[in-house]
Amino acid sequence: MFVELMPVLAGRTVMITVAREDDKTLRVNVIPAKSGADENPALTTPLSYTGTPEELDAELSKQVASYVECHRALGSTLVSAKAEMDAAAKAAQEEARKKAEERRKKTAEKPADNSVAPAPAQSAPQPAATASLFADARADAESRANAPTTGGEGGCGMPE
Repeated sequence: MFVELMPVLAGRTVMITVAREDDKTLRVNVIPAKSGADENPALTTPLSYTGTPEELDAELSKQVASYVECHRALGSTLVSAKAEMDAAAKAAQEEARKKAEERRKKTAEKPADNSVAPAPAQSAPQPAATASLFADARADAESRANAPTTGGEGGCGMPE
């Protein structure tokens, strides 16, 4: 059993506990400790095996060997996945940097192009034509204000 644990023990501490369940069975726990603060918690999943002492003598080393193999495969997969994600992140950052550089170059070229071309003549700003609910009333009021007043009406068109 300890020969099978050696690959796991190369990078971390492993705690083994043995407890008596009842008169005929024991429970053995193989618990790998976390090797680093940023390590995936899946690599610290414990193995727990319950059986009679005879079953444990016959089968525990096979179970531990299988557990260690899965542990190593998971660790390798996680390392590969992390490397792929890091590479993808670097590629995305590089692409974003190139796009930002291209935009900077384009904006730097535009003022140079505009200085060569004559600037369009700018006319006096025209008031924006907007639809108004009171436009006709305002025009009528202005025409009445400019019209000569006769003696019988005030400025509102009402007799005084």
